[in-house]
Amino acid sequence: MSQQVEQPEAVPTGNTYDKYGSQNPVVRKLMAGFEASLDELWGLAAPRSILDVGCGEGVLTSQWAERLGSGRIVGIDLDDPKLRAEWEKRTRPNLEYRAEEATSLSFADNEFDMASAIEVLEHVPQPEQTLAEMARVAERWLLVSVPREPVWRMTNMARGAYLKELGNTPGHLNHWSKASFKKLLSRYGTIQEVRSPFPWTMLLVRVNS
Repeated sequence: MSQQVEQPEAVPTGNTYDKYGSQNPVVRKLMAGFEASLDELWGLAAPRSILDVGCGEGVLTSQWAERLGSGRIVGIDLDDPKLRAEWEKRTRPNLEYRAEEATSLSFADNEFDMASAIEVLEHVPQPEQTLAEMARVAERWLLVSVPREPVWRMTNMARGAYLKELGNTPGHLNHWSKASFKKLLSRYGTIQEVRSPFPWTMLLVRVNS
């Protein structure tokens, strides 16, 4: 008889480390590469509307809202008072935040031009179901990024972090190499662009029609 494995419960993570606002010169250099690659893929997609899955405090979501102009953007994450307080600080007329479970989205098929999950999928207990829902509500694009393994763990260990966890960042449930992440995303569409800003993997995927 097969034994059912209990899935860990999804919890909102937010930015446990504020990499976007860090003043550390090494982190700033890494983030410059990350943001340059993300901006490039965003520009290639030229989205008209966006669902940002796992938006956390809404830092990136609010920046994208400004970039979209009048285009609609919705950021979702699990219900959490701290996140809601952060959302209230980052508002725009074209921006909405919702507390939702990513594996059962309330949105219609093809409701958004693009669905994104930036540094999110490594945290979710059911990444395949999350991606399936994202592909369902996105008419054209998926834009996703995850830490690249085993580089991520090796980098943590090199700086003496999370040694007891063999370099695994707390909250990271899933671990993908660039090849395995591309293989996963190819189930949901055609991979159009791949970027590898150290130490991440970033993909732009054209959703299957």
